[in-house]
Amino acid sequence: MTKSELVADLTGKLPHLTTKDVDFAVNLMLDAIAEALTQGDRVEIRGFGSFSLNFRPARQGRNPKTGEQVEVPAKHVPHFKAGKELRERVQEAAETAAREQRLRQAA
Repeated sequence: MTKSELVADLTGKLPHLTTKDVDFAVNLMLDAIAEALTQGDRVEIRGFGSFSLNFRPARQGRNPKTGEQVEVPAKHVPHFKAGKELRERVQEAAETAAREQRLRQAA
């Protein structure tokens, strides 16, 4: 699902809001998460998951075209960890879909 698909889905569920309003709200939420991460904070959304930064130390890499070794600098990368409720919900949906597919194949 893309951001525009998310906005369209939410607009359908919230008919009293315009697409522009929903887009603005989604952008505000994403900007707030990004801002917190740039300040080194962790963002936790209970029942969904948490966003944090992971540190990747400097390392030696290789240019795939020339084979030459290059220094890859240290960096912080955003990381998302799904919460327990989200993991359980996804697992349950996957099991249901697999069960339905087996039933269709058996028929």
